[in-house]
Amino acid sequence: MTESKEFGRRGFLTRATLGGAVAATGATLAAPAIAQEMPEVRWRVASAFPKSLDTIYGGAETLSKYLSEATGGKFQLQVFAAGEIVPGLQAQDAASDGTVEACHTVAYYSWGKDPTFALGAAVPFALSARAHNAWQYYGGGIDLFNEFLATYNLFGLPGGNTGAQMGGWFRKEIKTVADLQGLKIRVGGFAGAVLSRLGAVPQQIAGGDIYPALEKGTIDASEWVGPYDDQKLGFFKVAPYYYYPGWWEGGPTVHFLFNKAKYEELPDNYKALLHTAARAADADMLQKYDHLNPIALKELVAAGAQLRPFSQEVLDACYKASNEVYAELEGSNPAFKKIWDSIKEARANWYLYNQTAEYTFDTFMMIQQRNKTL
Repeated sequence: MTESKEFGRRGFLTRATLGGAVAATGATLAAPAIAQEMPEVRWRVASAFPKSLDTIYGGAETLSKYLSEATGGKFQLQVFAAGEIVPGLQAQDAASDGTVEACHTVAYYSWGKDPTFALGAAVPFALSARAHNAWQYYGGGIDLFNEFLATYNLFGLPGGNTGAQMGGWFRKEIKTVADLQGLKIRVGGFAGAVLSRLGAVPQQIAGGDIYPALEKGTIDASEWVGPYDDQKLGFFKVAPYYYYPGWWEGGPTVHFLFNKAKYEELPDNYKALLHTAARAADADMLQKYDHLNPIALKELVAAGAQLRPFSQEVLDACYKASNEVYAELEGSNPAFKKIWDSIKEARANWYLYNQTAEYTFDTFMMIQQRNKTL
């Protein structure tokens, strides 16, 4: 080995050693500062969901796990199921008024306060899960929604998605728009406003009361979520016709909504971690549903569920009625119009693009599945 090469090697090792020593010293000196930047934080999270719906309820537990692991237990979230602190539909109010620091819910549950809440989650004939996430994370959707949420002392981050939902369980077949006349259906929010224009009678019924209501004929139909969650409730036994798609929820976002004042008290590193962990939990929920729903759907069909698509006539009528509701809200609710205009632009771009590679590939592969060549 030449002297110059040996010197170079020794010089590198020496510099590396010194650098390590300096780094170690720096770490020691910085330790008190780091400790100050990682305070003990204990938050309560009110879930809008029961523990039995392990995938959607589990989104909050996933966030809690990520935060605890990343901070050595310094940042803790304690998750409470619907009814343990407040009823599920009041979880958002509890976060807003500071009863709890955060909630895990679907914002459209607050449709009655302001229809703008629904735009953060899902509205009829809007965006798929993938398109909605694209709009939220890169199309300004998160910021637009938070501008609105701030008026309710809330700060929100996407915290899960079910993917496109099913159209629900029906005791009789729905072939034409006329079949919707007088139909008592458990559905709420925006979808209820649309269906009522077509003669249906929307009902608000808690999840645990749906099965007996269907069994007794108190209601004629009910939407819920999708195969995995629906299977747990046994609807196919009393309402065998399983319709699709759930045009009112093409890709609903479940939100983590934080009390705005409490969120702003967090140090910047905790805020950054909260954003990262929420984004991971958001993706995790959709991945779980994408794995579990296909399995559950096969089992439901084997158990007697009868799959039915909504007819083109029904879909066209629902689309027309949805646009009538949108037009009215655009004219009367500036906050709604601002966010809806942004979603419409994203929707037009997405479905223009989606007709090319995505749609063509999926269509070809579905044909292979039907031909049993997969």
